Amino acid sequence: MTTPPQRASFLDDDALDVSDFAPKTVPREAARPEQIRAVSEAAQFQSRDPKSLPVAAAPVRREPRRYRTGRNTQLNIKARTEAIDAFYTIADKQGWVLGETFERAIDALTRELAGGK
Repeated sequence: MTTPPQRASFLDDDALDVSDFAPKTVPREAARPEQIRAVSEAAQFQSRDPKSLPVAAAPVRREPRRYRTGRNTQLNIKARTEAIDAFYTIADKQGWVLGETFERAIDALTRELAGGK
């Protein structure tokens, strides 16, 4: 049976010869913006530049809502944009704060589920 080859230890200075490493001396020519754009478009690269995002992708800016209601626990959830917009629409039309809207939704769902049994 043969023993597997041993790796060079990175702690052993004698085993690691870096004398052949040197920086490149020939500066590379920078790519022109037209070349970069052509390669990006060919690869279907999506820019992260806010100016290039579609208008529909921009988040809706809402007015801050600050009320003193005694509610002091936060709930963070992920939801579809349509559901969040509907939630805000209901709260705005009824004149409810978001915590009250959430509590009323929970009460309505609880009643619906209890009646469906």
